[in-house]
Amino acid sequence: MRVHKLTIAALAVAAGLSLTACQGDSDNADGQSTGSSNSSSSSNSGKDSGGKGSGGTDTDGKSADGENTAVSGGGSDGASDGGSGSGKGSGTDSETAKCLTDHLEITAADGTVGGDQEETVVVGFKNAGAKDCLLTGYAGVDLKTNYGRVSAERTGQEADPVVLKSGEDVFFGVTYPKNDSGGSGVRVEGLVVTPPNETKSVTLDWPGKASLPVTEDGSGTPVRVGPIGSAGQGG
Repeated sequence: MRVHKLTIAALAVAAGLSLTACQGDSDNADGQSTGSSNSSSSSNSGKDSGGKGSGGTDTDGKSADGENTAVSGGGSDGASDGGSGSGKGSGTDSETAKCLTDHLEITAADGTVGGDQEETVVVGFKNAGAKDCLLTGYAGVDLKTNYGRVSAERTGQEADPVVLKSGEDVFFGVTYPKNDSGGSGVRVEGLVVTPPNETKSVTLDWPGKASLPVTEDGSGTPVRVGPIGSAGQGG
């Protein structure tokens, strides 16, 4: 299985060739139809600063408050690494098990605030299990687009471990550039999330703006993901 590691800059060539092309909602990584929900994909969250992509069979849906929500996945290859942290204010316990995708309720909502130079989507992890669990570092995040996957780069912020008690939430931000180009840009079709140190991913409906900008010279602002706990609820 090949996951395309793309940046906004890399998409410029493909977009320049055929911005008018209309592609179906398909997952190039696993060949399955993605649609808007109840789709499956496979993720690999890497160890480098680029935060390699995500994937795996997943189950997703909607929460009562309208956020995109998914609980658990169905298995995948690859892994999402957590990174180190100081444990500052986290009350970590060496015997606390890592948070599994199966025990997390994952949501995504538009978190852009007026006046921001970039757009933001806030992703939430809620511990739906009966026991406390540990989240450390960065989640794997991919945007599914009509030109392939765009893997979010890590911001490089310090990643403190977080003990997530049963029923509690924690949030992180995904930032992406505004499409002020006047063109159709690159259409975003879904958000793939893999919890830190996990191999299962979930695919959510994309709650942000419909497209990403492209430039003729290949320059542009990348999609970035912050560490666990880097955003508050709703932004």
